[in-house]
Amino acid sequence: MVDRLEDLRRERRRAVSQARAVVVKVGSAVLSDARGLDTAVVSGLARQMALVQGSPGKTCPPRRLVLVSSGAVAAGRAVLAAAGQKVDAANLAARQAAAAVGQGQLMRAWDMAFAAHGMSTAQILLTRDDLRSRERFLNIRNTVAALLEWNVVPVVNENDTVSVSELKFGDNDCLASLLVNLTGADLFVNLTSAPGVQSADPRLKPDSPVMECIEDVTALDLRRLCGGKTEAGSGGMYSKLLAARRAAQIGVPTLILPGRAPHVLARAFGLDAGGTADNAETRKTCPGTWVRPSGRAISRRKFWMAYQAEPAGAVAVDAGAADALLRKGGSLLPGGVRSVEGVFQKGSLVRVLHEGRSIGVGLSNYNATQLRRIMGLKRHEVAAVLGDAHYPEVIHRDNLLLDAAI
Repeated sequence: MVDRLEDLRRERRRAVSQARAVVVKVGSAVLSDARGLDTAVVSGLARQMALVQGSPGKTCPPRRLVLVSSGAVAAGRAVLAAAGQKVDAANLAARQAAAAVGQGQLMRAWDMAFAAHGMSTAQILLTRDDLRSRERFLNIRNTVAALLEWNVVPVVNENDTVSVSELKFGDNDCLASLLVNLTGADLFVNLTSAPGVQSADPRLKPDSPVMECIEDVTALDLRRLCGGKTEAGSGGMYSKLLAARRAAQIGVPTLILPGRAPHVLARAFGLDAGGTADNAETRKTCPGTWVRPSGRAISRRKFWMAYQAEPAGAVAVDAGAADALLRKGGSLLPGGVRSVEGVFQKGSLVRVLHEGRSIGVGLSNYNATQLRRIMGLKRHEVAAVLGDAHYPEVIHRDNLLLDAAI
């Protein structure tokens, strides 16, 4: 057991030291307090990211850092409170208006903090719609690549002012995991108000120890393990582990770190407060939780297919179809479909359910109306209903992701 833990620590140190492209996500509870943005925390994190990025003069090329920053709503609330305006957290329009007020405050704080270290920043505001279109996805990827080539730090946030569904639980954790794919990152760092992932629900057992390593994030019962939402943000450990699970699927490890711990980001990269290697000290303790990547990574195309849009509907399958999908690498055929939920078009992303449990998501070759007409039918029976212009599969295995982290 001790040898295994040492092996995992070495794996973590090696992966972190070799990472050249890193997505760093910072939550609202790290960046803000009751008075709004904590500029000392912002400045401290910018300094650590400058150390982690390195410089072109060193032996290795500088790391490319993409920062996903929450905090606009929290910053806006504080500004409005100072003016005598109270924001109703349950009112979507009020939250979006608070985000509009706070986004400028947030960006100015990051811009000044990075400028102190000779680093430029760029603001990028996104909604899920921006990533759903393949053309827009590629345009964003090219823009981010250009910024990183110039050693500019992209500061990314949800465009909360116009977004609706993205203000729900897990917003920026979800966005950050999608950016891991978009940027081709090889490490995902999530800075949170928690000390790491605790071994039991912290609401029920607040003194439960932090897990140093999660070897298989897909094996965790997230609902049992995780507590609720944080007061300042809209996510919690559940959304962070869901994001880590997505990253793991494309072979990218995740570090979940206590964002307010002294020099925690620099320490995680084996650096002391001055930016020099501090192996003797930093290897004594491994802050936070290391989430290992999956042993079999999916393609980044399949990742994009599965996560850029919310499922538009669902199909329930029988035991034979579930077995063919889960254990035999098969496609979903009309004969295995038992029911269809929702209204969706051909090419839409749909959930695949078996006995009420989601086993994956995929792109449907049929719209909901067609699928209801042919579900349960054999191939020649489908032809009799729809004619020769039909697909043999409802969802081809190349357009299916099993165990999707949705």
